[in-house]
Amino acid sequence: MLVTKQPSAFAPSDFQSGLCSICADCSTFWCGLCCFPCLACSVADDMEECCLCGCFPAIRGVYRTKYNIRGSLCKDYIAYVFCQACAICQLKRDIDARKDQGVF
Repeated sequence: MLVTKQPSAFAPSDFQSGLCSICADCSTFWCGLCCFPCLACSVADDMEECCLCGCFPAIRGVYRTKYNIRGSLCKDYIAYVFCQACAICQLKRDIDARKDQGVF
């Protein structure tokens, strides 16, 4: 039997904020812009991953899969190549929003 769809507790959705929604949380944006490794490590810590994992696009893929967020590894990679700070900030905003909603 070939499995083509993974079971998920979450309905398909998008990230809760846009890639460039810097005004949604200015402190996260400035942290990502001025100290990307610190924010990446914070994201990895939130996800209980190795600190270095936060610096790579694959962490978005892991997060998207867990919460059934639409996208692809290719899109994650492109987001990191063209705006690494925006990509990690979007991920951090989504994590914080899910913590507030009690679903993280």
